[in-house]
Amino acid sequence: MRPSNRKKSAPKGRGRAAGADAPPQIVVLAAGVGSRMRSTVPKVLHRIGGRTLLDAVLDTAREISPSRVVVVVGRGREQVEKALSGREVTIVVQDPPLGTGDAVRRALPALSGDGANPVVVLSGDAPLLTSATLTRLIDRRRQKGLDLAFLSFRPPDAGELGRVVRDPQGRVRRVVEARNATAREKRLTEANAGVYCFAASALERAVGKLAPNPANGEYYLTDAVGTLAANAGAVEAIEAEDWREGWGINTRRELAAAEEIERRRCLERALDAGATIVDPATTRVGALVRFEPDAVVHPFVCLDGATLLEQGCEVLPFTRITDSTVGPGAIVGPHCEIEGAQIGPRARVGPFARLRPGTVLEEDVRVGNFVETKQATLHAGAKASHLSYLGDTEIGAGANIGAGVITCNYDGESKHRTSIGEGAFIGSDSQLVAPVSVGAGAYVGAGSTITRDVPDGALAVTRVPQKNLPGWAAKRKRKDRGQT
Repeated sequence: MRPSNRKKSAPKGRGRAAGADAPPQIVVLAAGVGSRMRSTVPKVLHRIGGRTLLDAVLDTAREISPSRVVVVVGRGREQVEKALSGREVTIVVQDPPLGTGDAVRRALPALSGDGANPVVVLSGDAPLLTSATLTRLIDRRRQKGLDLAFLSFRPPDAGELGRVVRDPQGRVRRVVEARNATAREKRLTEANAGVYCFAASALERAVGKLAPNPANGEYYLTDAVGTLAANAGAVEAIEAEDWREGWGINTRRELAAAEEIERRRCLERALDAGATIVDPATTRVGALVRFEPDAVVHPFVCLDGATLLEQGCEVLPFTRITDSTVGPGAIVGPHCEIEGAQIGPRARVGPFARLRPGTVLEEDVRVGNFVETKQATLHAGAKASHLSYLGDTEIGAGANIGAGVITCNYDGESKHRTSIGEGAFIGSDSQLVAPVSVGAGAYVGAGSTITRDVPDGALAVTRVPQKNLPGWAAKRKRKDRGQT
């Protein structure tokens, strides 16, 4: 933030007037080591609900339409930066790690210098926070012109969490870390969730006054609460309606417990959307999965990523679907693996089919057992019912692919495409060596290896002529017995 722009901010000790806020800026603290996870993976990259903890926090942040997002990374930053690839975020490095206050101070230069934008600080290990709660926090700060509104919660056991200390009138005076709390303060049940909404000028002012903790030399952002609270009425703690939203994940046990909470939330969203979940106890639904009414999901199904189940489709047991769309009335059979695919209306897939990224099945397509597809488009009514590999191919409407057909798309260096025309018939156990095309209405005889284009309406056969040897079996038996 540039000091020359302070004149655009609210007067010292207050935020801007109600209704005057620009979109918030977000700072996500993702530099924690996470030693209690006992893992070489940075804590924020562990997963719940099919997403990393950090992705869950960033998805929540995105829902409030921030003007910019800054992520502070530290140890293991190479892995975190790789995981952030493709996201519209600014990355700031904290090295060495000197606490949450130091992390925010390092983020300040990456923020806009316009004091109109409030600054929201989030923890990258708190994946259960919702955008509704975050919006409530932002609105409270704006409506009351506060320097700071922060989220508090009352977990069953506050343990090592910082406690919110209030005066006899109920006003927030400070947040005390558990390690520094007195016995009386440790009995307080209201804990700090580590979610803050600052007036921009107030954040800059408070961070500038942070002092290192004598015990470890770290700067705590929680100290900013006490600094700003010295101006009476400028700070409020807003208690979360669901205490779980303030929960930061620090151990594998907490990760597992949060996974169960997130799984239940996702199932409830599916049910509220009108889907039928036959056995919720055995069904996994990721946080980004969407449903239309009357979609049916059977036991032991796993739905992850940006998946959409459209109206009236059905997914049978032991199937996993990721980043895919299942169209209206389509049926996905048991034991299928589907990733990055588009399944059209009334299509039927499986059992035991694998649809890899880039697969598009149009309406009424049939892809049967032990068929694998990749970068393949099957147009309306096409069928591949058994034991085939279809890669880098386009198959015309109504075409029929026999059992054991393979598109040989890789020559050892490059991938090549195969085109099969409308209404074509490819006989069983044939190989189509790409690049090659089979014309509309053409036939390929069973057991053929096709290396040249087949014209429309033609028959292509490459089999060696059959030769019968009369009496051969009897001669073989006599030879085996040593007879001449």
